[in-house]
Amino acid sequence: MINNDEPLLKAVGLTKEFGFGRQKTLAVDHVDIELKEGEVITIVGESGSGKTTLSKLLLGLISQTEGEIYFQGKLRDISTYRKKVEYWKNIQAIFQDPYSAYNIFHKIDSVLLDCIRMRGNGSLPHKKKVEMMTEACSFVNLKFDELTNKYPFELSGGQMQRLMIARIFLLDPKILLADEITSMIDACSRATILDMLMQLRDEIGMTVIFITHDVGLAYYVSDKVYIMERGKFVESGTPDEVILNPKQPYTKRLISDVPKIYEEWDLSTVA
Repeated sequence: MINNDEPLLKAVGLTKEFGFGRQKTLAVDHVDIELKEGEVITIVGESGSGKTTLSKLLLGLISQTEGEIYFQGKLRDISTYRKKVEYWKNIQAIFQDPYSAYNIFHKIDSVLLDCIRMRGNGSLPHKKKVEMMTEACSFVNLKFDELTNKYPFELSGGQMQRLMIARIFLLDPKILLADEITSMIDACSRATILDMLMQLRDEIGMTVIFITHDVGLAYYVSDKVYIMERGKFVESGTPDEVILNPKQPYTKRLISDVPKIYEEWDLSTVA
């Protein structure tokens, strides 16, 4: 991991309210968080805890009610579409349902070419683009020549998650936000996906934010863990501090639901 004292992304007093009057819901409640370059952060909480809303705030998909977000030491400015696009070059996401992440009318070639164009490489010769797409697919154990002219929905769930990582390989963001990405795939695919993400983190120094309800995942992949309940961080620290020595009743209850937390995971690549 790259040592850098300056946070890559920082949120101060981040708050999001939905609704009005008696119908008002406080989804994220004055949250502070810092992410450093190359760090792996996991935000753990049950459904409805606010973790997905927080991820959308960090991505710039929704606006905050209160609070400030800083990127690379400067107050984030996504006030125009062009500024949002520039920001999204640096922060990308993989979501729980891979089928919802693709345009059903776009073939895989088009999906990957869009990534190349987004990085400003649209003018490269076609042969070079094919080489880049082939390399990205090879990184996730897919063969580009077998995907040509196919649509994403023709792939399995595990293959689609791999294709999402191939997109990240091409986009080369500084931050990847992975929201419940292993919840809809089998154990073998989960180990493969996590291993690929960790390899990608090591190769490009990417910061990874996992959003999950899975305490086991948090323990084995994280540099730092945040426990979220009702829109607030109730506990944070290293995996050993938070998961092996929890202080809050909510954290203890989350851990009690996970058997064999002390068994080591096998994250070796599965073909």
